[in-house]
Amino acid sequence: MSTCPSLIFASISPHPPIILPSVGSKEDRTRVKNTIEALENLGKILKEANPDSIIISSPHPDWGFNVPLFFLAKDFKKEIKTYLMELETPKFYFEEGKKIYQKLDKDKKYALIASGDLSHCLKEEGPYGFHPDGPKFDKELIKLLKKKDVENILKLDEMFPEAGECGLRSFCFLLGILEASGIDWQPEILSYEGPFGVGYLVANFKL
Repeated sequence: MSTCPSLIFASISPHPPIILPSVGSKEDRTRVKNTIEALENLGKILKEANPDSIIISSPHPDWGFNVPLFFLAKDFKKEIKTYLMELETPKFYFEEGKKIYQKLDKDKKYALIASGDLSHCLKEEGPYGFHPDGPKFDKELIKLLKKKDVENILKLDEMFPEAGECGLRSFCFLLGILEASGIDWQPEILSYEGPFGVGYLVANFKL
C-alpha cells in the first residue's frame, strides 16, 4: 500500500462566467470556442481519472482554497497594499500547497484544479483597460510552465506588477502540491485566448 497521497489529475482552469450558456450569448461563446472545447476535453480526462476527492484553489471566496484578488490591492491604501505584498506572495501559496499535501489522506486519489484567469489588462476594451504588463505576463507564464521553471513563476508578480492577474497564486498553490509529491509532471497547454481582454488558460498536467 502506498504511503503517499495519490495525485491522479492536475489542471489549470479559467473561470469566466461568460462561457456558461445561461450567462454568455451565443456570440460570446463563439469567441471563446477554444476555451470551451479545451475545458470539455479536460472534463473527459478528469472523468477517466475518477478521483475520490477534488481540491480546487481559487482567488474567489467560497470557491476553493482562498487566495485573494490581489490585483485589486492597487485600490487600497498604500500601507494595506504593502501588507498584502508581504503576506500574499506567490511563494506563500506555493509553500501552503506543500503543507496541504502532507495533510492529504494516503488512501485516497486526488484531482487538483487551479482555478483562475491570467491578465485582465490585455485590451483597452477589457475590464481594466490595457497595460503592457498584461500580454507580457501571459506569454511569460505559459513559457515558464512549458519549461517547468517554477522558480521564476514564483517571481512573475515582481516582473509584471501591473498585469492585473488573478490566478497566479492559485496556480502556485497547485505547483506546491506537485512539488511536495515528487511527481514528475509534464505540462500540456490545451488552449489560451483572451478575446475579451482577459487571458484564459487551460492546461493539463500529465502525472
